[in-house]
Amino acid sequence: MTVGTGSPAQARSAAPHAPEAPPAPASGQPAPLPVSEQRAPLPVSEQSVPEQPAAPAYEGDGTATGPAAGPGCTAGLGIDPDDLPDGLVVADETGRIVCFNAAAGRITAVPAAAALGRPLDEALPLEDLKGSRWWALTDPYGGLATRSGQPERNLLLPGGREVLVSARYVRARPGGPVRRVVVSLRGTEARRRTERSHAELIATVAHELRSPLTSVKGFTATLLDKWERFTDDQKRLMLETVDADAGRIKRLIAELLDISRIDSGRLEVRRQPVDIAAAVGRHVHAHTTGGQSPDRFFVRVRPGLPELWADPDKIDQILGNLLENAVRHGEGTVTIEVAPTTATSDGEKGTEVTVSDEGPGIPEESMGRVFTRFWRGSKRGGTGLGLYIVKGVVEAHGGTITVGRGPRGGAEFRFILPVGTPAHLL
Repeated sequence: MTVGTGSPAQARSAAPHAPEAPPAPASGQPAPLPVSEQRAPLPVSEQSVPEQPAAPAYEGDGTATGPAAGPGCTAGLGIDPDDLPDGLVVADETGRIVCFNAAAGRITAVPAAAALGRPLDEALPLEDLKGSRWWALTDPYGGLATRSGQPERNLLLPGGREVLVSARYVRARPGGPVRRVVVSLRGTEARRRTERSHAELIATVAHELRSPLTSVKGFTATLLDKWERFTDDQKRLMLETVDADAGRIKRLIAELLDISRIDSGRLEVRRQPVDIAAAVGRHVHAHTTGGQSPDRFFVRVRPGLPELWADPDKIDQILGNLLENAVRHGEGTVTIEVAPTTATSDGEKGTEVTVSDEGPGIPEESMGRVFTRFWRGSKRGGTGLGLYIVKGVVEAHGGTITVGRGPRGGAEFRFILPVGTPAHLL
């Protein structure tokens, strides 16, 4: 968004006025002029009109070209530049700053009062990463007349602080002189957090892949070189280990794909009727057949469950992750409760599932980080990506998930899914 930079006084001085009419006689109506002195009606463009505060005009690209409407360089649209989340700096045709919003002051640590009226290159002494002065390199007012601005790039403020800067050159006509330079400023903290998160993800993936790949490579190379020296039982044991490690790699790749889809908003939900109570039973049965005692699980299904439309594979993903966490990191009985509930503020029905254990629980200071990437509740393995994916899958269904302390002291995860009936069935 750009802001007008003129002044009402300048606008009035530029507007054409009709010649002044002679004063009327004091007695009342003015006497008619002789025919020789009568004038033809003035064209509309030359008629005198009452003076009004000049409003900002707009070019074909939507940028404001008229004066600012009030303090804070408001553009006359009911939006104050101080309301913008990014820094906004506007310089007029002489290169002096006429707008310097609150975000720009926060990012640059320069008060708006100290910046207004100063030359742009003095108020914003930016340098590129090689130490060259940016305004001297770009020369917005004296450079090529075909340039429309500068793309966003990392530049340095005095003291070496990085800031993301982009610029737009506003011209009255194509190839004409620059009337305004509009500069956008953004801090680099969000980008640095994203880069740090990506670096952590790469490091985690590399670490998690190294161990199973080393095992797969070692066992397959050994079998190929010394196949005849091993008994059938030894071969089976090594092949089972290879198969387990390959499954681990497959799960990690699936997690990475899920994270990519969640972060980009491309996680697809293929809804169909789901019996969530039966899904809970299948997961409990899988744990008991895998060696867990049946007495470790207690399932309670409340009557009156509404019909749930959801993606069955993703429901299995949610339940599998929560139950595995409860078994691996918790202690005592794992309680799973399924009950009807109100899923949204407008009264839509839904299903609530609660998974709790009797272990030490999650420390209060860690509650806010449970659903972030790489959070691990203990040192018992895992990538720390599971709960982040669970939260993304639940929210893709329009639901919510929370974590707290269970009635017996352990961790308690509760997620709520709306009925999610497809629109064509309503």
